[in-house]
Amino acid sequence: MADRSFLDWPFFDDAHRALADRADRWAATELADVDHSNVDETCKALVAALGEAGWLRLTAVDPADPQSRIDVRSLCILRETLARHDGLADFAFAMQGLGTGAISLFGTQEQKTRWLTLTRAGKALSAFALSEPASGSDVANMAMTATRDGQAYVLDGEKTWISNGGIADVYTVFARTGEAPGAKGLSAFIVPADTPGLEIAERLEVVAPHPLARLKFSGCRVPASAMIGKPGEGFRIAMSVLDVFRSTVAAAALGFARRALDESLSRVRERELFGAPMSELQMVQGHIADMALDVDASALLVYRAAWLKDQGAPRVSREAAMAKLYATDHAQDVIDKAVQLHGGDGVRKGHIVESLYREIRALRIYEGASDVQKVVIARQTLANSTGG
Repeated sequence: MADRSFLDWPFFDDAHRALADRADRWAATELADVDHSNVDETCKALVAALGEAGWLRLTAVDPADPQSRIDVRSLCILRETLARHDGLADFAFAMQGLGTGAISLFGTQEQKTRWLTLTRAGKALSAFALSEPASGSDVANMAMTATRDGQAYVLDGEKTWISNGGIADVYTVFARTGEAPGAKGLSAFIVPADTPGLEIAERLEVVAPHPLARLKFSGCRVPASAMIGKPGEGFRIAMSVLDVFRSTVAAAALGFARRALDESLSRVRERELFGAPMSELQMVQGHIADMALDVDASALLVYRAAWLKDQGAPRVSREAAMAKLYATDHAQDVIDKAVQLHGGDGVRKGHIVESLYREIRALRIYEGASDVQKVVIARQTLANSTGG
């Protein structure tokens, strides 16, 4: 069983501890044997199940409650728990939040009522369409355009590596409206999947199967009321969404790392080498010590960032970047050690450690690659420094 002592840390209250208990019990029952052979259908089924169980209510604000807000610690607890049990379930949960994050934070009441009512119930799948073939992490260099035409905007361009691409019912799409050069000339739009001019140009396959696609927009017309926020606010909206959800990526990595550590602890206790359990070998103990250290350090960074955001900090870019960088990079290290401790079984297709090895790699890239997180941390640190 995964270590639960972190729930006694002062970052959490009793409601968070109860949430963790309920989520773990649900996941142990409902995610014991998830079929990954058809990721599209499985993701749809997982979203429906997560919605029916009430977990998706945590991913967005309640349109009926003006005081409702997103609790980042709850999101992190759910992502850590789901990732520990099944990576695709974590993906399905996370995309419902990321895909509607802009609507939760900046949407009109009408936009919230129409879409969040559906996504929080698991009755519609959402997606976050930010990355482009030529810009990637350089969001300010976005090429896709949205041209005003009367009471509508016409979208032209491409998006790529879009999670839930091809199965989403609604996309939050960022495009250049041209109010100013660079980052100040972007805007955000709600684009239903059946909008004429939106095409699934290519489905993308990766080492850990997830629904991903390249999207093409050709004369895709949406009403002006589909804009989220104001013209030119797209970059600020995107960064605000990532400010909330970047910590949750770190939490998912933490869940993967905890599972790898748990599997390794069982392995070294049960497996014998040279007439004794592996756990008695000093080199094995060294690996276990490194893994435990990385897990706890990651957890501290993850839940510090989440706690700060929940306490009302306007931005936690530095703390969230630290959490994502450290937790994802070191989860890779933890899982690599788990593979080593499992020997041949660690690379056997279908083994949990082998699947964790494939799952973790993408987390070091999406929602800001590790190298980008270092830039964010350095710039924030320099900006906060008073100098000598």
